[in-house]
Amino acid sequence: MKTARIICVTLFALVALTACGDDPKDANIVPSGWIRQQYTGSGVGYVDSSDATSAVAKEIDGHTAARDRIDDDGKVFLRYRDDIVAITPLRSGSRIEIDDYRSGYYRWQSHIRSVWPDPDGNSFRGGGPGSGK
Repeated sequence: MKTARIICVTLFALVALTACGDDPKDANIVPSGWIRQQYTGSGVGYVDSSDATSAVAKEIDGHTAARDRIDDDGKVFLRYRDDIVAITPLRSGSRIEIDDYRSGYYRWQSHIRSVWPDPDGNSFRGGGPGSGK
């Protein structure tokens, strides 16, 4: 009987720990490694020398779905859990820049302020364990 109890407690603990863990597909982590492989590195971010911002955004979002997307005046912003990917026009192509949410929010706030929450405001819920919650 004691062995059965130990097995039950162990299985219960395993189920409880599994339920508390982050599911990788729900983690919504920016695909920075994939972006690094797909696009040419430049002094600031990455470059796609031929595709428009909307096409590049579709490629990135197609690889890893963003939480939200804003299209504003030829620029596209993809929101991930802890990061913002900004895709801006560059000659005949696009520039891709990845910022953590806070610095990206303040950098691009004129485009995203009215849609996405201020990281220092009460409505912001960040991504890490216990942060902003």
